[in-house]
Amino acid sequence: MTFNPLEELTLPQLRLRTSMKWRAHPADVLPLWVAEMDVNLAPTVAEALRRAVDIGDTGYPYGTALAEAVAEFASRRWQWHDLQVGRTAVVPDVMLGAVEMLRLVTDRGDAVIVNPPVYAPFYAFVSHDDRRVIEAPLGVDGRIDLGSLREAFARAGASGGKVAYLLCNPHNPTGSVHTVDELRGVAELARRFGVRVVSDEIHAPVVLSGSRFTPYLTVPGAEDALALTSASKAWNLSGLKAALAIAGPEAAADLRRMPEEVGHGPSHLGVIAHAEAFRTGGDWLDTLLRGLDGNRDLLGDLVAEHLPGVKYQRPQGTYLAWLDCRDLGFDEEAADGLAVVADMSGPARWFLDHARVALSSGHVFGTGGAGHVRLNFATSQAILVEAISRMGRALAAA
Repeated sequence: MTFNPLEELTLPQLRLRTSMKWRAHPADVLPLWVAEMDVNLAPTVAEALRRAVDIGDTGYPYGTALAEAVAEFASRRWQWHDLQVGRTAVVPDVMLGAVEMLRLVTDRGDAVIVNPPVYAPFYAFVSHDDRRVIEAPLGVDGRIDLGSLREAFARAGASGGKVAYLLCNPHNPTGSVHTVDELRGVAELARRFGVRVVSDEIHAPVVLSGSRFTPYLTVPGAEDALALTSASKAWNLSGLKAALAIAGPEAAADLRRMPEEVGHGPSHLGVIAHAEAFRTGGDWLDTLLRGLDGNRDLLGDLVAEHLPGVKYQRPQGTYLAWLDCRDLGFDEEAADGLAVVADMSGPARWFLDHARVALSSGHVFGTGGAGHVRLNFATSQAILVEAISRMGRALAAA
């Protein structure tokens, strides 16, 4: 029998967890919302952490082990052979790293372009740092629309100041994995309009069969860009804080201006875990990806069987599914019920109240998100079947 990390843990075992996914809702709710996976740690990562604890290695982070491990992984997986350790910096996590990188290439009041529907914290982190968010919506196919991006770049540039583009690669929540041609188009436009690109590549290792990840910094024209990656999504390490900032050759001087104190934010145990995941966690990751492939197919079958009014956009990467529930006719205003998450309305709120399944509400992902939900399918097939069956029964009874 082939090992599948997603099938190791039972629901009672998962309910022992105290993280956000398992404690933000009452115990009768099946949580398929925030991006935590229902897996045990990869064995080599768990062993590295145990070894560090056993010898009391719990001080401040130091060295280039994470950068070296990412460079080795990138060379093996993506044929990115010139990731230079000297053009990297360890940061607390991808979003805080993105903020710091945007500070390097923009000033207060400057514009930052995003592609909605997109990871909701892009809006919060950018606006809280006194940058203006300008939207360049995805196309109807859920992919980057170069025409929309061109218009946004031009509009942002015309308003004065510097302009940056916060790219989500692969894209959250649609699960699109950008092609080489799409990214070449992005780089060409960014050069033409003088836009600095910061690429969030946190889901880069989680690309499913049939697609291939392209690091943005490997695309011609992206030499002045910045990127971030982390093991937090692929190896379920969100609680062990660390990420890697990477500069293209023309952005190395910018990265060197990052304040020294930013490097104090990562956890030493986080750096140890992330480096070990990239260095020795490849075999475990491959088994995970096979499990996610199976869940992606199963989810499509379950939606067709139980949720005929819902459109399922089959993701190419991540373990997040973007479900179009607009034909169900739910009001996007929050309904009465027992929801405990403030940013929840429309179908997500309805499914929580009536099916006791927690999903991420589409409206928080920006323009084009209303009427959608994001579903995390990094769980066991038994939980996935029960969740979609509950949703189908609730709709049938409505």
